[in-house]
Amino acid sequence: MGQIWKLNPSDFAFLWEECRRCFYLKVVKGFQRPPALMPKIFSRIDGLMKEFFAGKRTRDVLTTLPEGTVECGDAWVESTPISVKGHKSQFFIRGKLDTVLRLDNASYAIIDFKTSEAKPAHSSLYARQLNAYALGVENAVPGKLRFKPATRLGLVVYEPKIFSATPQGRASLDGSMTWIDIPRNDAQFLNFISEVLDLLERGAPPTGSPLCQWCAYRAKSRRTGF
Repeated sequence: MGQIWKLNPSDFAFLWEECRRCFYLKVVKGFQRPPALMPKIFSRIDGLMKEFFAGKRTRDVLTTLPEGTVECGDAWVESTPISVKGHKSQFFIRGKLDTVLRLDNASYAIIDFKTSEAKPAHSSLYARQLNAYALGVENAVPGKLRFKPATRLGLVVYEPKIFSATPQGRASLDGSMTWIDIPRNDAQFLNFISEVLDLLERGAPPTGSPLCQWCAYRAKSRRTGF
């Protein structure tokens, strides 16, 4: 039996695309880049959206969502080890998903909240992350979040467009919410994971991406002796 790698779905979008070396070092060596300094307001807005959606019927909050009820949010997912054809090593999913919908047809939907401009590119960028969570909740270890089958995936994107305020100091943002449906595709996701395992099973990390600021900083520091 080979190595069992812990994979966090949130790394499948930006970290994987930005730098394979940093991805390798995080998973294999436990060496993580410093966390990105994201403005807290985006996390605050996402949190308020989850609070608003909690326990509601989807038709009462956004009619384009699949028919069902918001089941839970901000929940940790951990799967059993999963094998991929052609690899001795296995992987398991561990991460924190945004929200699960219990659909009227007795299946489930995994959704993620974003505060951003709604773009078609979001589908490909976040498809791996959502497919990973779907596989994770269907193959959960005992005691962890388990929902089966997870048939729908998608994003709820809030795009602020108008700011208004009163002389009394009250202010509000008004904008649009968009549902972006993302098809579940296990075969495509496992092909991606096979590429991930090819990287992790190497004996050494790859070279850094020329676009990775962290690798560029580390390389320059070594060259200059600082």
